[in-house]
Amino acid sequence: MYVILMYDVDQKRTTKMLKLCRRYLSWIHNSVFEGEISEVQLKQLTIEAQDIMKEKDSLILFKSRVEKWLEKEIIGDEKASVSNFL
Repeated sequence: MYVILMYDVDQKRTTKMLKLCRRYLSWIHNSVFEGEISEVQLKQLTIEAQDIMKEKDSLILFKSRVEKWLEKEIIGDEKASVSNFL
């Protein structure tokens, strides 16, 4: 499946969450990630993220079965290029 992930965590936990998400997805902008991931990997990612997160933190996932159904438009500075977009 194709996933876009965003998180909002306290500054003390930002580095841990960044490192976790980078293991599974491509970092595209500050706390935003995208990429292909299996259901098992996504489950593991969410379990590990919940271990890092505290009461007021959040993790948002947008899921699609196929990446081609998403259209991506970047206006301004692209933080990281993901080459799998056409």
